[in-house]
Amino acid sequence: MPRPTGRVLTLLELLQSGGTRTVAELADRLGVEGRTVRRYVDHLIDLDVPVESVRGRYGGYRLAPGYRLPPLMLSDDEALAVLLGLVAGRRAGLTTTEHTASETASAKIRRVLPKHIARRLDTLLEALAFTDHPGEFDTPEAGVLLTIADAVRHRRPVSIRYTDREGRRSERTLHAYGIVAHAGRWYVTGKDARVGEDRTFRLDRVADARTLPGSFEAPVGPGPAQRVLSGFATAEYRHEVTLRIHGTVEQIRAHLPAGVASLEEHERAAGEDLATERWLRVELRAERLDWLPLVLASLDRPFVIERPDELRDLVIALADRLTSHARRA
Repeated sequence: MPRPTGRVLTLLELLQSGGTRTVAELADRLGVEGRTVRRYVDHLIDLDVPVESVRGRYGGYRLAPGYRLPPLMLSDDEALAVLLGLVAGRRAGLTTTEHTASETASAKIRRVLPKHIARRLDTLLEALAFTDHPGEFDTPEAGVLLTIADAVRHRRPVSIRYTDREGRRSERTLHAYGIVAHAGRWYVTGKDARVGEDRTFRLDRVADARTLPGSFEAPVGPGPAQRVLSGFATAEYRHEVTLRIHGTVEQIRAHLPAGVASLEEHERAAGEDLATERWLRVELRAERLDWLPLVLASLDRPFVIERPDELRDLVIALADRLTSHARRA
């Protein structure tokens, strides 16, 4: 570590020990002149460390009351991992309403990176491509997220003010089982005490959260993530689709995951292997059907459409178009 950097960290340690330190005292401890101490203080201020200047006979420097930050020592690979995590978090929408928080955090780390590591990071970001395009994510408030997380951990009821997708507002008491990040959004799942049933709420639609007295027992069974995905698969949509597909669970789930469709598995015969292909009933709900024919084609498994007839017509139309294109070729 270069000596000036080491002295800046030593200065931070001295200030963290408490009280006001005079310039003469700090200069003596660091083995430098007074003007160099002032330059080191400026370095700390540039890093957003709140160093206060105290005037008067016994003046000098001190840290703002209640502030303490140990020196953060990251290896090259650690710094790269942290910055990539911030980039991925912004890309996936896993941030709070303070949109600039991850950007300022990135800037603080990059400010102290050695030049060769900063160049490596820039090279990586230039070469990095994502398979999806970033969208406008509706992100939750940090205070709401942290309050509900604390309620989950300590099994405490929480009062939330919620606005549903129709714009209706309500206040609910929730026994929160867990927080789930899915497809760029944050969700909380738990028991809605008002109706006595499990519900899933989008956290960006929660305007306020307050922890209430009391406690509750978490239920046995599926975890929070599985509860959220199952809720998506059974939510009300314009079309209800029922299929029978001949294949394995793994083959079907590769194209119709739990967040999209529910899969009804019948009892297996004695000695029947998990990889054995058989007829399985698949149910899902969707606002549109135009994407399903291509999914069924990519499955490349025998299937029967039980409902709706509109989906059967779309599959036949796709097959006719493919046949026509193949004949022209």
